[in-house]
Amino acid sequence: MRSAFDFSPLYRSTVGFDRLFDMLDQSAQLEPMTNWPPYNIEKMGEDQYVITMAIAGFSPDEIDLVQKESQLFVTGQKKGSEEGRQYLHRGIATRAFKQTFNLADHVKVTGANLENGLLTVELKREVPEALKPRRIEIKSDGGVKSVGQNNQPTQIEHGKAA
Repeated sequence: MRSAFDFSPLYRSTVGFDRLFDMLDQSAQLEPMTNWPPYNIEKMGEDQYVITMAIAGFSPDEIDLVQKESQLFVTGQKKGSEEGRQYLHRGIATRAFKQTFNLADHVKVTGANLENGLLTVELKREVPEALKPRRIEIKSDGGVKSVGQNNQPTQIEHGKAA
């Protein structure tokens, strides 16, 4: 099944966004995903984000949080036995889950905390200095060197070209 959107005009006028378009195509082809467990994604600052997931009933040792390249995987699996319990109503879900978040380049997990049934995952974008924009100084000739027709610098002695 193809996406309802045609991205081909964007492919012709953009460079380096292949991964973004692949993700859009892939998300349009997937079956409707369950929205469990519910989560929020918040922007806390210029380069800081927090993902908050409602996972009541899970303990820290029942949750795996793994970052692999540009993806964050959050999985939960109950380890306790439910044998011998009889529920009249079961509204607290304890089913296993797996949630994947696609992260932008240079976004890293800086911390995670489970408190009051909410898992908070802190993220920060840390762009290496080598990739940050830098101002490039433009120098002028200033009469120190002159370039001949063969594009080789010529020596200037006492104000005369050699």
